[in-house]
Amino acid sequence: MLNNIGLPGLLLIAVVVLVLFGRGKISSLMGEVGKGITAFKKGVKDGTEELEHDAAEAAKDVTPDHDKDKA
Repeated sequence: MLNNIGLPGLLLIAVVVLVLFGRGKISSLMGEVGKGITAFKKGVKDGTEELEHDAAEAAKDVTPDHDKDKA
């Protein structure tokens, strides 16, 4: 159903939304969407860093102390 919406249809929808909600409401809504995207990206970055830190901890040298002196 949505495959048939072309450029004129999208422009009509945009105009109707602009008239119904006003420029200020749409601007604040887009600001909130931007904050949400930023928070999501930060969460993904923090999760990736945590996984990398855990992998680094697991990959530490596990050679016994008495074998380290032989090298």
